[in-house]
Amino acid sequence: MKTIVFVFTFMLTLNLAAQTSYEKGMTKAFQLWSEQKNTEASQLFERIATAEKENWLPPYYLATVEIVSSFGIQEEGVLTAKLTRAKKYLDQAASLSKDNPEIIISYALLNTAYIAFDGQKYGMTLSPENTALFTKALEIAPENPRVVLSKAEWDMGFAKFFGKSTQAFCDDITRAIELFTNEEQTIQFYPYSGIERAEAVQTSCKKETSPE
Repeated sequence: MKTIVFVFTFMLTLNLAAQTSYEKGMTKAFQLWSEQKNTEASQLFERIATAEKENWLPPYYLATVEIVSSFGIQEEGVLTAKLTRAKKYLDQAASLSKDNPEIIISYALLNTAYIAFDGQKYGMTLSPENTALFTKALEIAPENPRVVLSKAEWDMGFAKFFGKSTQAFCDDITRAIELFTNEEQTIQFYPYSGIERAEAVQTSCKKETSPE
């Protein structure tokens, strides 16, 4: 009996140690990212992903760092390298978590980075793909605030491109904020963020409707 207890205690200690290492690593990676040390954050997320082979979050965040930091890049070769790396790790995350709406909308964000770089070159092929991705994500998780927000912003951008009003989508932004407010945050390091972005978009909506 003592042997069983010892083995159980030993295994529990190992698990706690591994969890602590994961938590420390993720916290450090987020800190580096917040300090705009994107390369260091990406590399740390990669090391964590290598250690946490069944966890979709590290490769997801690695991909997100690469995607977000690609906006504004002027050289296509640099952009392509970053987004190719991002897709590699999004694919890894997707293989670990099937039909995950967070990952699906990240694929759309990746496409948007290409479109933002050269709409004429990438818009015709990637815009329909994005529409399909947002539709799929919304079907899977209609109450997910990030899905609602991302789709609304995509629809707004599409409307602006064709010179149309974006007001039809402002209600979706309001709904996203309500969903953010009511969202239960129960999973460690889950990408719950987004309400600040939604509130900023809502402010823009109000400015557009306010009388001059």
